[in-house]
Amino acid sequence: MKTPALLFVALLLLLVSVVPTISFDQTPITIRVTNAVTPSPNKTYSTYFRGILIGGLRRLQNISSCFTFTYKEDPNYGLFLESVNGLAGNFPERTYWELGSRKPTTIQ
Repeated sequence: MKTPALLFVALLLLLVSVVPTISFDQTPITIRVTNAVTPSPNKTYSTYFRGILIGGLRRLQNISSCFTFTYKEDPNYGLFLESVNGLAGNFPERTYWELGSRKPTTIQ
């Protein structure tokens, strides 16, 4: 029996320590791709986007030839990643991509 593997995309929201009440600036996001299936190193990409997650992913894919992804949208559950950087999840082997987020930390 194969051990289930987890493919993980971590989204780290990096916020400035002082956030003005009205701001039209874009909030930087960092996307870390961790691949537990193949022996490839973790990769980190950065982009700026003000809005929803899929917008940030699309923008990053448009500006970086090193980052690619495919997805489908479920009407009940939302965005479902199918592949990242050419590596697709595999239901029979119980591998999949997961979108996670980390709360921003403030350095004082």
